[in-house]
Order: sequence, then structure tokens, then C-alpha cells
Amino acid sequence: MGTGTVVGLLFILLTAVCADVRGAPPSGPAQTGATQGGTAAVASPAPIERLRTKESAAPALEKQQVSPPLDLVALRNLLKESKAIGLFSKIALKNQVDDLLNQFRSYYQGSVKTTLAELRQRYDLLLLKVLSLLQERDQSLATAIGASRESIWGILADREKFATI
Repeated sequence: MGTGTVVGLLFILLTAVCADVRGAPPSGPAQTGATQGGTAAVASPAPIERLRTKESAAPALEKQQVSPPLDLVALRNLLKESKAIGLFSKIALKNQVDDLLNQFRSYYQGSVKTTLAELRQRYDLLLLKVLSLLQERDQSLATAIGASRESIWGILADREKFATI
């Protein structure tokens, strides 16, 4: 390859890189553009402010659209009906839920030395397993379960509320 060819390729590469940089969106509140006559053109921060406004409005919209927490009966029925979890996985989950409920019964009867913190950890792990099974194929149920996490824990962690299930 001759020197002229190499220089030509470098020129084309440099031109392509410069075109990419000019076409890139601004990364800060103000960007300086190409200089003309010794003065730098400054990009308007308005598009960035609109983006920030949209980002701050998104969590507010999400909070408004959250449905009320699921009760345990509704949760059980929704999990049974969901096609996102296979039959054998549902059976395994049912056994794990039954085991966890038995651990809570034993805890409230005082027949085990398990702490409420240990039960919370087991509950969280089981809930994460359910959410991981649902997240790709039944996102709405996964979202409802995530939103109901604390209310379900409130039932399990309260002796009188637990006695009603």
C-alpha cells in the first residue's frame, strides 16, 4: 500500500469519527460546537431540561398506576392460573410455601429456635424465586407480587393475622 492510500484511509476514518462526534447527543447541560469566527456556539439546554422533566415524572406515574396489594387467596389463584410457570415448578413452589408456613406455625408455637429475621430471609428468597419465574412471561403478575411483598410479610409476621390464614 502506498503512502497516499494510507493517508486517504486515515482521512476517511478521521472524517467518519468526526461525523459520529457531531451527531452524538449532548452529554451535559451545555455543549460547545464548532467555532465560527473565533466564537463558540453553545447548544441550548432546553432538550436536556425536557428529558429531566420526563425522567422525574416517570416515578410519579408509576406510583399512581400501582394496584393495591394482593391478598393471599388472590395470589394463590393467580399463581395457579398463570401459564408462566410449569406444572412441576408450581408443585415445587407449593411445597416450599407449605414448608415456610409450617416454619411460621412452629415459630409462633415456640417449638423452634428460628428467629423472625431468619423467616424473613426465607420468605424473601422464596419470593425472589417466584418473581424470577414470572418476570419474562407474566410481567403484570410479577409486578403485582412485588407490590404486595410487604403486605404479605405483614400478615406472616403478625401472630394474630397469621392465625387467620
